[in-house]
Amino acid sequence: MTIKPTVRIADRKLVVKERTILTNVPENVVAAAAESTEGVFLGAVFDQDSNSHVVSLGTLRDVRFLACFRFKLWWMAQKMGEKGGDIPLETQFLLVETKDGSHLESDVSGDDENKIVYTAFLPLIEGPFKACLQGSTERDELQLCLDSGDADAVASAFTHTVYVASGTDPFKTVFEAMRAVKSHLGTFKLRSEKKLPGFVDYFGWCTWDAFYQEVTQEGVEAGLESLKSGGTPPKFVIIDDGWQSVAADDEQQQQEKQEMGAPRLLRLTGIKENSKFQNEENSIGIKNIVSIAKEMHGLKYVYVWHAITGYWGGVKPGEGYESAVQYPKVCKGVMENEPGWKSDVLALQGVGVVNPKNVYKFYNELHSYLTQSGVDGVKVDAQCILETLGGGLGGRVELTKQYHQALDASVARNFSDNGCIACMSHNLESLYCSKQTGIVRASDDFFPRDPVSHTIHIAAVAYNSVFLGEVMLPDWDMFHSVHPAAQYHGSARAISGGPVYVSDAPGKHNFDLLKKLVLPDGTILRALLPGRPTKDCLFSDPARDGVSLLKIWNMNKYNGVLGVYNCQGAAWSSVERKNIFHRTNSEAITGYVRGRDIHLIRDVALDSNWDGNVAVYAHTTGALATLPYNVAMPVSLKVLEHEIFTITPVKILAPGFCFAPLGLIDMFNSGGAIQGLNYDLKAENGSGEAVALVYVEVKGCGRFGAYSSTKPKRCTVGSSGVEFKYDSDSGLVILNLVEMPLEDQKVHNVGIEL
Repeated sequence: MTIKPTVRIADRKLVVKERTILTNVPENVVAAAAESTEGVFLGAVFDQDSNSHVVSLGTLRDVRFLACFRFKLWWMAQKMGEKGGDIPLETQFLLVETKDGSHLESDVSGDDENKIVYTAFLPLIEGPFKACLQGSTERDELQLCLDSGDADAVASAFTHTVYVASGTDPFKTVFEAMRAVKSHLGTFKLRSEKKLPGFVDYFGWCTWDAFYQEVTQEGVEAGLESLKSGGTPPKFVIIDDGWQSVAADDEQQQQEKQEMGAPRLLRLTGIKENSKFQNEENSIGIKNIVSIAKEMHGLKYVYVWHAITGYWGGVKPGEGYESAVQYPKVCKGVMENEPGWKSDVLALQGVGVVNPKNVYKFYNELHSYLTQSGVDGVKVDAQCILETLGGGLGGRVELTKQYHQALDASVARNFSDNGCIACMSHNLESLYCSKQTGIVRASDDFFPRDPVSHTIHIAAVAYNSVFLGEVMLPDWDMFHSVHPAAQYHGSARAISGGPVYVSDAPGKHNFDLLKKLVLPDGTILRALLPGRPTKDCLFSDPARDGVSLLKIWNMNKYNGVLGVYNCQGAAWSSVERKNIFHRTNSEAITGYVRGRDIHLIRDVALDSNWDGNVAVYAHTTGALATLPYNVAMPVSLKVLEHEIFTITPVKILAPGFCFAPLGLIDMFNSGGAIQGLNYDLKAENGSGEAVALVYVEVKGCGRFGAYSSTKPKRCTVGSSGVEFKYDSDSGLVILNLVEMPLEDQKVHNVGIEL
C-alpha cells in the first residue's frame, strides 16, 4: 500500500492535506521526499550556472500568512497578508493558514477535514547558497531567491532549498518542521537540545544605554551598587561595547576617507581591554572589575561584548591573525529594504576580516584571556555582516559556517556554562550554522529616545519568537525602568521566557516596577517557553490594522500567563523603508481573552478529567474571574497600554469545593512562583465531613493569591498558622509571605485547608 504524502506537488499545484496552497507551479520547480510524510523539500533547476537565481514557486492566494522578514541586514520583523504579492523581500519564515475551518473547531480530535491547516515554508541553505522568499504582485507569485555572495560560487540545480510542512497545530507544525530541517542540514541544534546559560534565571544589567561606548570601570561599579541598594540586586552584568582596545586606520588613510565624507571607523588592535579598564596600580586589567562585581556586589555572571569580526570595523590589518580589509557586498533584497547601506561606513571603509583559517585561534585567544579574567561569557554582535564578506572566500554560507564552527568550539572550550548570546544575527546562515549558542536577541534594539520604536519592539519580539524560539531562547533586550513605556516593556520581558535585564543609568531606577520582576535574592520568575502570539493573533496585524490587540502566551509549571498589548500606530513602512507612525484609533481597542489562549493549558491541569474552567487574574486591576475554557472576557486598551493575566486550571476537589493557585500576585508573572502543587481530600476525624487540603510550594516573598470557591478554614506557612483575607464575591484568597524562604529550603510550604 502506497501512502500518499500529505504535502506534494501534483498537476502543477502544491497540495497540503488535500488543500491547494500554490497553483501554477513552474515545471522547473522540483520536489524531494522528506523523512516525514507531513513535509516535502522544494528545489529548482535553471538553464545555466549563476551565483544568484530567482524562480516562482507558484501563485499564492486566499490564505492568511505570517512572514518574518529582514527589514535590515541584522534584524527581522513581522508582516501579515493574504496573497503572494503581500510577501516582503528577504522573508526567512512563512506560516500560511488556510481559510477552511474555524479556530473553535480546531480542537476537535479526529476531525482533520474541518480543522484549519497550517503550512510552514522554511527557506534553507544548500551548498554555498542561502535561500529566502519574496512576493511578486504579478500573478501573486511566491518567489524563491538564491544567493551565494561569491562570483565563483555558482550552481544551476537545487533539490533542498525550501522545506514545506503542514499540520493542524501551528506551534507543533513549526516545531516539527524545524526538527526535520535540523535532521536534514545537520549544521545546528534546536533550543531544546542546547544548554541554557545560568544567567537567564537571574536579573541583570547591561551598560549600553547607560553609558554607550563611554563605559568605564567606575561606571560599572556605580550601576551595580545603585540597583543593589534598592532591593533588586543584579546577578549578571553585560559590559557592552566600549571596553576593547580599538583604533582608526592610520592618519593618511583616515584623512582620505574623511575627505570623502565618511565617519571614523574603529578596528580592533588587540584582545585585551583598553586603558579605561586598566588599573594604574597593577596590570590585572578587566579582571579587576570582574572581581569587584562578584566579590563586592554578589554577581554570579559577568559577560562582555564583542563583534563576530572582533569589532565593528573588524581586526586592524597588521595586528595578527592575517586580517585583510574586505568590502561588504549586500544582497539585493537587503539593499532594497535598507538603502542606507550604500553610504554605510562599513561599506565605504570595509571590515578587517580575520583569515578563516585563523579565526579559531583569534576566538580562543580572546576567550581564554577573558576566562582567565573571570569573565563567564560573551555577547557576540554584528553576526550578519559575515554574509556580505564571502566574496573570494567561498561565499556567504561558507564564511559564516567557518566562523560559527570556530566560535562554537571556543565557547565550548572556554565558557563551561555555554556563555554566549547571539546578536544582530537574524540571517539563516547564522541560525542554521550554530550548534552551541543558546540565546539570541529577538529584535532590533530598545531605543529609549525613539518614541516610534516601542510598540514595534513588542510586536517584533513576539512574532520573531515563533521562528527563532525553535533554535535558541529569544532575548527581548534590555529596557529602562524609568521611561514612559517602562511598564509596557517590563511586563513583556517578564512573560518572554528569556533573560530580564535593564540598562538604567546609575541612580535612575523605578524600584516599584523592578520589584514586579525581581525577587530580593536577584532571581526572576522566568516562564518555561519562548513567549509567542496566541493562535488567534498569528495572522492578524496588531501594529497596522487598527483593530487588533496582541496577545502573548507562555507557560509556568502549574498555570499560564497571558500578556495583552496595544501595539497599533507604528510599523516598518515598505514605501519609506523605515519605521514610521501611521494614523490609528486613539481610543481604546477591545479584544478578548480566553482560557484557551494559553495553548498548552491542558498540560498543566492536574486532573485528567478537567472540565476546562480557569481562574483568570488581571495584574493591573486585581480582578479575579472564573471562566469556562472557551468563554471570552473583554479587555480594552489604548496604544502603549497592556494587561497581564495569570490563568490557572480550576481543580474541583469535591462538589462545591474548587481551587486554583495564582502565585505572587504583585509580580508580573505571578504563577512562576509556584514550584509545587498537591491536592488531598480526606474525611475529618469523627465528623465524617470532607476536608480538602492544598499544598503549594512558593518561591519568593510577597502577597500570595489563590482562587477558592469557599472561604478557607485555615492557612499555614510551614507549620504555623497565618492570617489571610478572603473576598467572597470573587473567591480571592490572599496571604502575606513576609520574607524570602530560608536558603536551605528554597520555597515556602503553604497549606490551605478548605
